[in-house]
Amino acid sequence: MQYISTRGGMAPATFSDVLIEGLAPDGGLTIPDSLPHYSFSDLEKLSKLSYNDIAFELLQRFASDIPPADLEGIIKKTYTKEVFGTEEITPAAAIMDDLFILELSNGPTLAFKDVALQLLGNLFEYALEKRKDFLNIVGASSGDTFTAAIYATMGKKNVNIFMLTPFGRMSTFQTAQGYSILSPNVFNIAVDGDFDLCQDIAKAISEDAVFKKEYHIGAVNSYNWARVAAQVVYYFKAYFAAVKKVGQKVDFAVPTGNFGDILAGYIARKMGLPINKSVLATNENNVLDEFFKTGVYRKREKSEVLQTNSQSMDIAVASNFERFLYDAIGNPQALKSYMDNFKKTGLIDLRGTEILKKAQNAGIVSGCSLHDQRIMAIRHIYNMSGRIICPHTAAGVAVGMQYKEEGIPMIFLETARYLKFEDSVAEAGIKVPERPEKWKGLEQREQKYERMPSDIGAIKSYIAQNALRAA
Repeated sequence: MQYISTRGGMAPATFSDVLIEGLAPDGGLTIPDSLPHYSFSDLEKLSKLSYNDIAFELLQRFASDIPPADLEGIIKKTYTKEVFGTEEITPAAAIMDDLFILELSNGPTLAFKDVALQLLGNLFEYALEKRKDFLNIVGASSGDTFTAAIYATMGKKNVNIFMLTPFGRMSTFQTAQGYSILSPNVFNIAVDGDFDLCQDIAKAISEDAVFKKEYHIGAVNSYNWARVAAQVVYYFKAYFAAVKKVGQKVDFAVPTGNFGDILAGYIARKMGLPINKSVLATNENNVLDEFFKTGVYRKREKSEVLQTNSQSMDIAVASNFERFLYDAIGNPQALKSYMDNFKKTGLIDLRGTEILKKAQNAGIVSGCSLHDQRIMAIRHIYNMSGRIICPHTAAGVAVGMQYKEEGIPMIFLETARYLKFEDSVAEAGIKVPERPEKWKGLEQREQKYERMPSDIGAIKSYIAQNALRAA
């Protein structure tokens, strides 16, 4: 399998190439030149496999340049009971006969990002060792990617990681969880600004070809294709857990801000997984919901981006959406023209076009959740099952139930463990359980971070001073 850019300006590359490069050199996102397809009989065979075996079957198609024995070893090293607390890795827990919560928070940082990033960290280490190379990873996050990326790369050979986070805009648990990691290859940059500003800076650094080449800059955000590929796996595993027989349709409800998690479901559907529809759930920052409802994709002004109790979705632009647009448009030159104009105007208007018809018939429906609806969803799920969910997962429940169809199972994708958002649990009228020993006193631990203004020059200088360099 070869990889190309959504904007058409990249020579075909291997999986390992795009793993290390992250963002395509023309500013686009990397995508496979074709997707494998699984027939009914293929799915029946897959349904009998463990998580690791499903992961190997799917990922060997995407990572065809990695010898199968090596890839299998990386997967076995990544997805263990010791790391994820269960051999199922991502169990689908039934809360009613045809309602399921896909447990994605069993990893070391209690967030769905662990599922992909634990694999990414091991892939980085493997590929860099093979190439006798090194990498300075630059990423941006408003919470869970931050900690999951650090846990996946801390102590890894030939890797330094620089994570840009919006100072004062994460939950206290998330902040302490990431800033308390004192590993010498981890550099936390607390930026005076919001998440979108952090993301803009991280992407601008990756788009600076000279700087990227000199300092071997890589990426962990969801525009790194390896993350999307890893997330496809749990859609397959969840499907097999929820259906009584292969071939039955299911729905997925997916809380998303940057469009990465739901993109993985869209890819799984294209690969033959019988997904009836994916429900895209936003919070009040409804950039994506507005597009699917109206055909207008509009970047929010900073004053319009609201701080919510589901801050991972507090975004002005969905950075992964470009891959979906590419599929709907079908032409890299046309896509590039749209994205160039979006960079200037902050607007893509597809009303009345065939492109929009295709996008709206791609198996994705959408909705926007409000604060009170998320709190009610937390309370509802607790009263129904005794399970406590986070406010992001609650967005998926609140919107997903609006689209529930009789006879079709619905799987709600979990975003993070509730203890990262104890204030929302208390607001829902639920007694906050005592924390596990590992996380007691987290906020009082020593923290390491560099607070910096939103000055790309200053941040590049800081990275240059602390980056790994060629011998």
